[in-house]
Amino acid sequence: MHEPADDAVLRWLDRQPRVSVWTTAVTVLEIRFGLEVMMFCSTAIRWGAVAALTAFAPGTAASAAAPCDRLLALLATGIADATCFESADLTTDNPATTPADNSLAGLPAGAFTPQTDRGVISPPAGFRTAITKPVPGIQLQARIANDPIGESRILIRLPDDWNGKLVVAGASGTRSEFNGDFAWSDYVVQKGYAYVSQNKGIYNLFVTSLSSPTPPEPLSCRLNPASQVWVHFYDNDPAAVFTRWNDVMLAATELGRAALEIRYDRRPARTYAVGTSNGGYQVRRAVETAPELFDGGVDWEGTFVDPAAPNILSTLPPAILNYPDYAASGYDPGSTAAKNIRAAGYPPDLKIASAATTTSLWGLYWAQFWEVTQCQWQKRLDPAYDTYGSGTGTYVYVDRLSASNVGANIAAFATTGRIKRPLITVAGTMDALLPIDVHARAYARKVASAHRRDDDRDPAPRLSDEPPPEYRLYEVQNGNHIETFATTFPQLQFIEPHAHKAFDLLVLNVETAAALPPSQCIPVGGAIAANPAQPGHCGSLIAP
Repeated sequence: MHEPADDAVLRWLDRQPRVSVWTTAVTVLEIRFGLEVMMFCSTAIRWGAVAALTAFAPGTAASAAAPCDRLLALLATGIADATCFESADLTTDNPATTPADNSLAGLPAGAFTPQTDRGVISPPAGFRTAITKPVPGIQLQARIANDPIGESRILIRLPDDWNGKLVVAGASGTRSEFNGDFAWSDYVVQKGYAYVSQNKGIYNLFVTSLSSPTPPEPLSCRLNPASQVWVHFYDNDPAAVFTRWNDVMLAATELGRAALEIRYDRRPARTYAVGTSNGGYQVRRAVETAPELFDGGVDWEGTFVDPAAPNILSTLPPAILNYPDYAASGYDPGSTAAKNIRAAGYPPDLKIASAATTTSLWGLYWAQFWEVTQCQWQKRLDPAYDTYGSGTGTYVYVDRLSASNVGANIAAFATTGRIKRPLITVAGTMDALLPIDVHARAYARKVASAHRRDDDRDPAPRLSDEPPPEYRLYEVQNGNHIETFATTFPQLQFIEPHAHKAFDLLVLNVETAAALPPSQCIPVGGAIAANPAQPGHCGSLIAP
């Protein structure tokens, strides 16, 4: 266990804006090494949920106990270090719903940041989910037992007025189980859904230096090329194998279903997966691998993982490398540097100029996301590469394929596109972290091709003449990866309301066989339409 950060680190963390990179801990994905450990972990965790179910029987003495006492007693084999309370309101209007940052004893500052986490994928205050009523119920938060590294965590919310259904949320970046509190939980608990979330089996980060010109330890990542602040992400630790991401999602689902049977004496009639960014990746893997647990999913700007370039390891370096020259050109869109960035798949830049400075959309991503994301991915997937000695911007993925196992490492956790339940992807055309053609559209192409052929990697291939579950891609014209950036650049559109609408449409499709609107471009100021003006892809990445 790392020692808690000193007061200087805490003060530095408190000064950072909520969208700065230490708060977002952006996208990083799994590599299948240490498989035997993960198989044990997954089996042990999932056994705990089953044990909780078999221990429960209506009419026992436990069924007469207070709700939290009953849950804690009958889930004891599946959870540890649990906190459970009866809440007057499960929405974020209640200050007790989301714990304070750095409130888990024994962890360094930055490792557990629930209040920060809930803001990184949602719009800013004033644009978030409307809360129209209190939702009384039970909240339980705990560590998932039998996890060899002890970092897997779960959050369970059980409304008193339950609608009989369950929503399970993925987590973006290296975020905690409270990541979806604004973006997803507030929306679904008001509709009566039980809500479960998890942290992908990892804590977030800790600061390794506030002022070092070189890496203070081998796994440190700096915040951006101009920074001397370095952080260590827990997901780069040797034991934090990224194959845990899907396993923890499934384990949390089973524990959540067990909790529902204990609380309400019945299992959920339907279970839906939702998630954003890396959480969207978790949704895709959930509907690809566990149709017995899920009835469908909504993937909001999920990460596409495939060993064939372009992928995130091939597209980030050109952006990192060329941005300084682009800024030096006076932010000239016709400069060679700007052309190189757009050629890598990125949307055009947006700029707001004043007499003193220019604020650039690309500049925000360069300062907060691009290099630190590249560092995380490369250190996990191609650890032999000298991150800062050889350079983040000069990393060439196709050259590394013959020099390392990076291709095999990515292939080991690639999304297959072989969905086994209905799935909707919602993504923005102006996403400058996961560009839409490299990620959302690439996954749509994968889904389209997967049902036309058998895939030897799939243990249960679908025959080419068997109709696949429904899939839709709803493109939000001018939407981007970070909702809060829309307050800086008025051309940008919020994605959250469209993700919520997609969820409602998915539920209607699953439960009433209502037709899903076709894949489409959602125009600026528009909504998902049954007869869209722009079916398919948006014609341009930016619109007036």
